[in-house]
Amino acid sequence: MHAETFLLALSTFFATLGPAELILVYAALTERSTRNERRQFAVRGGLIATGILLFFAVFGQALLGLFGITLPALRIAGGVLLLLISIDMVFARHSGGTGTTREEEDEARTRPDISVFPLATPLIAGPGAISATILLASSTGLFSLDWLAVVAAMLLILALCYVGMLIAIPIQRLLGITGLAVVSRVVGVLLAALALQFVIDGIKSAGFLTP
Repeated sequence: MHAETFLLALSTFFATLGPAELILVYAALTERSTRNERRQFAVRGGLIATGILLFFAVFGQALLGLFGITLPALRIAGGVLLLLISIDMVFARHSGGTGTTREEEDEARTRPDISVFPLATPLIAGPGAISATILLASSTGLFSLDWLAVVAAMLLILALCYVGMLIAIPIQRLLGITGLAVVSRVVGVLLAALALQFVIDGIKSAGFLTP
């Protein structure tokens, strides 16, 4: 069960954190920055994003209770959001679900430090990643082995994002936009299936499919 939870979380976070899209956007935002500046942005942005997602992993369940949101409702809403993100990924459409909008990118280019905005949020810890974190972590007991598996998967993909930012420009030159788009589309298909499973589980948990 723990391995299954880890693999589910790993694939979900890979899609919602979007390392492929992150590499493209980060390379564009830092094309005029020095190597040292790119490293500093990556470290600060990665740490801030990690803190944001860990906060929701720990306190997500409490926030749901505070606002009176049931877990089935979160599963359905999160599944719908992830489905919309997967559709954008498959059709290579740019959206704010897993990254920044065009307007946010234009504003970021005029900022001397992009660590907090738009890098940490919404580029890394965006709406999709936050929703996935709450959804996956709330489905397990806090600090249980399954919860630790979810957090481990999240940290692994965050580490991948960090490495991707460090070598963003060489990877962009090697794979190009087409290569990264292929990776994004394949992951998008998998995310669509996961999203529908979340919706089905939410409907079942709510009792709508009970005979």
